[in-house]
Formats: sequence, C-alpha cells, structure tokens
Amino acid sequence: MAASRRMRGFGLMVRDARKCALLTMREKKEYRNMTGAETLDVARDAIWTIVVVSSPLMIVGLVVGVVVSLFQALTQIQEQTLIFVPKILAIFVTLLLALPFMADALSAHMMRISSRIIGG
Repeated sequence: MAASRRMRGFGLMVRDARKCALLTMREKKEYRNMTGAETLDVARDAIWTIVVVSSPLMIVGLVVGVVVSLFQALTQIQEQTLIFVPKILAIFVTLLLALPFMADALSAHMMRISSRIIGG
C-alpha cells in the first residue's frame, strides 16, 4: 500500500505502510545540549526582535502623547481623558501600516530559531 500517511506527533511522511516503524529523533541522531553561550545568544536575539517589532508603536505612542500633552499645556485644558483617543487612533493606524514589517521580522526570527533546531 503506497498511500502517504502522516505519523502523529513526529511529522514524518511515510510512503509505504510496511515501513511504519516508530522513528524517534534518538534513533536518527544523538541529542546535543545547548551551551550557555548559545542560550544567551537565542535570548539576546529574541529580546532584540521584540524591541524591533514593538518600536514603531512605542515611538508613535510617545510622539502623540508628547504632542497632546504640549497642546493641553498651551491651551490649559486639563482633561485627563483627552490623550487616550488620539493615542489609540495613532497606534491603530501605525499598527495597520507596520504589520507587514512586524510579521516579516517575526517570521525571520522563527526561521533563525528553526535553523538552530534543525542544524543542532
């Protein structure tokens, strides 16, 4: 029977039903523990990706907050809730514009992590 089957939990494609032996990663190659330097490198890369992905929204929120606060100080309007509507709208528009960049950065990070897992 030459039908393709997908083994659950292992992600291996089996072309022949007679070869459905349960294969594990240990049978294919030995595990290698990560060193401290590799762990720190992965953590540093993850933190940098978070900073790069979140920075457009944070910068826009900061700029809009400062501009609205300056406007409130100049006009002596002391409404505490005035800052929220422009800031939410600006961050939402920035999110729509920056979403392709953010998805690309997260996808590149996932590819780097996947290559580390596969490469060993």
